[in-house]
Amino acid sequence: MAEQVSTVPVEVKDDWLTVCAISLVAEMVADVVHEGLGHAAVAFLMGAKSGVLSTVAWSSEFDSRLVAAGGTLANLAAGLVFWMALRKATGGSVRWRFFLLVSIAFNLFSSTGYFFFSGVTNFGDWAAVIGGLPAHWLWRLVLIVVGIASYHGAVLVLGTALVRYVGVARDDLGRLRRLMYVSYFSAVVILGVAGLLNPIGIQLVWQSALPAAAGAHSGMLWLMYYIPRRTVPERGSEGIGRSYAWIIAAAGLSAIFVFVLGRGITLHR
Repeated sequence: MAEQVSTVPVEVKDDWLTVCAISLVAEMVADVVHEGLGHAAVAFLMGAKSGVLSTVAWSSEFDSRLVAAGGTLANLAAGLVFWMALRKATGGSVRWRFFLLVSIAFNLFSSTGYFFFSGVTNFGDWAAVIGGLPAHWLWRLVLIVVGIASYHGAVLVLGTALVRYVGVARDDLGRLRRLMYVSYFSAVVILGVAGLLNPIGIQLVWQSALPAAAGAHSGMLWLMYYIPRRTVPERGSEGIGRSYAWIIAAAGLSAIFVFVLGRGITLHR
C-alpha cells in the first residue's frame, strides 16, 4: 500500500515581538540617515555653524537646495547599500536578512515617496529644491511622475527581495501580510511618538512624521500583490525566532530616539 504524503503546507511561525524590534531599529536608522547624514552632515560640509537635529527635521540658519535634497539622496544611497548587503548575505540569519529587507523598505519608500509628496502638496524637501525655479508647475509634475515610477520600482524590488532573499514564499499571503503589517505599524508608532516631542512644534507630526511613515511606507501594506509570479525563495524560509538581543537593542535605542533625539539636539561645527 502506497504511503500518502501530506500536501498541507507547514505554517512558519514568527516571533512578532522580535519582528517589531527589528522594524523599530531599521526605521530609526533610516530616520537618522535622512535627518542626520542627509541634511545635517551636508549642511555642515557646506558651511553651517550650528543647527538643531530632531527625528522630524534639521533646522539651521544655513540652507541650500543641496541640503534640502540631501535627506532623500542619503536614503536612496542607503537603500542601495542595504540591498547589496542583502544579496550577499547568503549565510546570514533570517533575522539579519529581515533587518536588511525592512531597512531597504524604509529607505526606498521614504525617498521615492518624497518626490510624489512634494510634487502634490508643494511642501517638504523637494518643494524647497524646486522653489523659485521657472515653470514651477512643470517641476511639480516631474516630481509626481518620478515619484510614481520610482515608488513602483521600489515595490517590485522589495517584494522580490522578500521572497528571494528572506525566503518568504510568494503564495504565503498570510505571513507576508503579518510581516509587513507589523513592520509598517512599528514605524508609524515610533516616528509619531518621537515627533510629538520635537522642538519646532506639534504641527510637524502631521506635516512630516506621519506622512513619512503612514504615507510613504504604505507600500508595505500591498506590495505582496505585486511580487512577480516566477519569484521563488533562494534562501531558507525558517521563521523569525525570539531574539532578546534585538528586543533589548530596540528598547534602548527607542528610548534614546524618542526622549533625546525627539526633543532635538543642538549640534555645532
